[in-house]
Amino acid sequence: MDILLVEDDGKLALLIIKELAKAGYDVDHVNNGLDGFSMAMNGDYQLLIIDVMLPEIDGLTLIEKLRARNNQTPILVLSAKRDVEDRVRGLDKGGDDYLTKPFAFSELLARIKANTRRTVSAQTPALLELRDLSVDLVTREVIRSGEKIQLQLKEFDLLKYMLENVGRVVSKEMIMKNVWNFQFDPQSNVIESRMSRLREKIDKPYEVKLIQTIRGAGYAIKEHA
Repeated sequence: MDILLVEDDGKLALLIIKELAKAGYDVDHVNNGLDGFSMAMNGDYQLLIIDVMLPEIDGLTLIEKLRARNNQTPILVLSAKRDVEDRVRGLDKGGDDYLTKPFAFSELLARIKANTRRTVSAQTPALLELRDLSVDLVTREVIRSGEKIQLQLKEFDLLKYMLENVGRVVSKEMIMKNVWNFQFDPQSNVIESRMSRLREKIDKPYEVKLIQTIRGAGYAIKEHA
């Protein structure tokens, strides 16, 4: 598996590359956001590990630019900032996971595996459907009323989780655990933000609205209101 590491701390970068090499990963490294953007857009990577504090282009701006160019490679954000607001900001810009420094390499490896797990088990159907909406879990193609819909990585994962629980109310805690691999933080609005974006693409252009907010309980995706 090929990973791009964008980290300006040379000592830490060498340690990460060494540990990931032991685990069987091939890692390319650049030390600034400008080179990171070029490498990410032109390379074929399964994961991007991006530090927040970078020269040339900071990490969050880099992530935002990549998502604006429809680069859907999973992104693990590294940061020394531990505040809830900083974590939410990283996820809201398009990051898929957030790891604070200092960290144990065992946790880094676990996060990498969680964010690159793309295989569909034999027990999981390859196609999820509801009314005129279909989601192909193999090609990751989303179609509603015959129109293709472009989703960011976490938007797709969120829709997939909702469709796997059709008609069932899922709480924010359940979503955070199953989609983001995080414990739910009541101060975080990342779920509301991502759900709003998903609705803009999946529901807003169409007469029938599938995603519903269940006040005080969470969300549900249903064929009928």
